[in-house]
Amino acid sequence: MNLHATAPRAPQQSRSRATRRKLLEAAVECLAELGWNGSTVAVVAERAGVTRGAAQHHFPTREDLFTAAVEHVTAERLAAVRAHTGELPPAGEARTEAVVEMIVRLYTGPLFRAALHLWVAAATEEPLRERIIALENHVGRESHRAAVDFLGVDESTPGVRETVQATLDMARGLGLANLLTDDGPRRRGVIRQWARTLDAVLPGAPTA
Repeated sequence: MNLHATAPRAPQQSRSRATRRKLLEAAVECLAELGWNGSTVAVVAERAGVTRGAAQHHFPTREDLFTAAVEHVTAERLAAVRAHTGELPPAGEARTEAVVEMIVRLYTGPLFRAALHLWVAAATEEPLRERIIALENHVGRESHRAAVDFLGVDESTPGVRETVQATLDMARGLGLANLLTDDGPRRRGVIRQWARTLDAVLPGAPTA
């Protein structure tokens, strides 16, 4: 084995991963702030502090860059949420409300805004549409699985799957309502009431 030939590759791979990460994070920021039309590869590369050629080396097309960006950040946020599940209250209404609030946070903020711009663009951009449908199916499955785990319910029980999905749909709607104005005060009341509803209708949900 030629150690001299392989040793330099580690720093190079590390730099490559760092560049890729910068591009993905910059792409989400640009989408959230500038929308699809304003978020070119050149704009993202400039924000990330890399050359356009380097950006296209990692992501040959614009569609590659932005779908990968939203998928990457969504996966990171889901992982971060799962990492903090141990901090949830152990049982009762307080836990259910904390879980609903956690789910709603997945659909508010810059990441959701960036994803929304991709959805709108995908409605008219055929090359982007199939990618976004596949991405949203993946994100939807992961979000649903996380919600089932957080709520501690059995999805094989009739009605549970639909109720969990309704929770995700509600969270998405609250995210939309928050795009133009701060919807925080109204959102807190909705979260509180929905948590009570879940405790009442979900068999196996945490109880006091």
